[in-house]
Amino acid sequence: MDNRPILGVTMGDPSGAGPEIVTKTWCDPAMRALGRMVVIGDAGCMAQAMRITGVCGEVRAVARVADARYEEGTLDVLDLQNVDLTALQFGRVQAMSGKAAYEAVAKAIELAVAGEIDAIVTSALNKEAMNLAGYHYDGHTEILAELTGTKSVTMMLTAGDFRVTHVSTHCSLREAIERVKKQRVLDVIHLTHDALRLMGIAAPRLAVAGLNPHAGEGGLFGDEDMKEIQPAIDAARAEGLDVYHCPVPPDTVFYRMSGPKQFDAVVAMYHDQGHIPTKVLGFADGVNVTLGLPIIRTSVDHGTVFGKAGKGTADPTSLKRAIEVAVLMARGRAAGA
Repeated sequence: MDNRPILGVTMGDPSGAGPEIVTKTWCDPAMRALGRMVVIGDAGCMAQAMRITGVCGEVRAVARVADARYEEGTLDVLDLQNVDLTALQFGRVQAMSGKAAYEAVAKAIELAVAGEIDAIVTSALNKEAMNLAGYHYDGHTEILAELTGTKSVTMMLTAGDFRVTHVSTHCSLREAIERVKKQRVLDVIHLTHDALRLMGIAAPRLAVAGLNPHAGEGGLFGDEDMKEIQPAIDAARAEGLDVYHCPVPPDTVFYRMSGPKQFDAVVAMYHDQGHIPTKVLGFADGVNVTLGLPIIRTSVDHGTVFGKAGKGTADPTSLKRAIEVAVLMARGRAAGA
């Protein structure tokens, strides 16, 4: 019996390097040993990516996940037949490509909710192309939340054992400050704790970053840390969660996770507060994980790589790490963590 989890790997924007990165990842024996990969996208586009990258193998188009064979040398593609290769332009924003990328994600969600795949691993899509196609979302997270009917989600970035979750992401800094509320901070603490348990950490240790310099310095530099973040921490600790007792100044909290390893994850207050340290420390190894969904979803932590599309030179490292995290979480869920 094959106990490897089934991973639905979306092709990403076909005008970018996503299909090429997928083929490079699939041809790595270590990746195939971890999980059974079925690509969700256009079979013709994936065959073209194989020719571009020089990956040895053939594409096998399937209409259902159940038809995938996962045979050596054959890449199973759930064929959506939604890319016209004669019209495809590498490195260009195209409505056709935005539509294809969206449809792959929507199909993957459908399959995951139905239990036909154990996790979704997404390649990058282009927000402008997707919006040109009529799908008005800020990115993957919003699609996933809407199509699964999930109200409270958050983004976790990982780079090895460096992990950061976010109270807010794609909004202005002014709006991000307004979103720092006790209940939202507490929700993200819960989502972070639960995700770490799926990742095999039995007793997660968390820290919550302050919003203001020096975590507000007792109210001298803003009172959000005292009025919103501290009460959330107190509530989490009262529930028995191992959360550091106060907001940690954001200029030191990430060092305390990456150096002395005092924490397993940090809850950041906004996009750049969490993204900058993660990408400085592990740009190529970064993985984006959506928490709070009824399904498992991990993703590359980079864009569509338009500049390398069609050249076969794009780096597949982030997708490989995303597959590793997806497998870890799928196994954790199967074990009832």
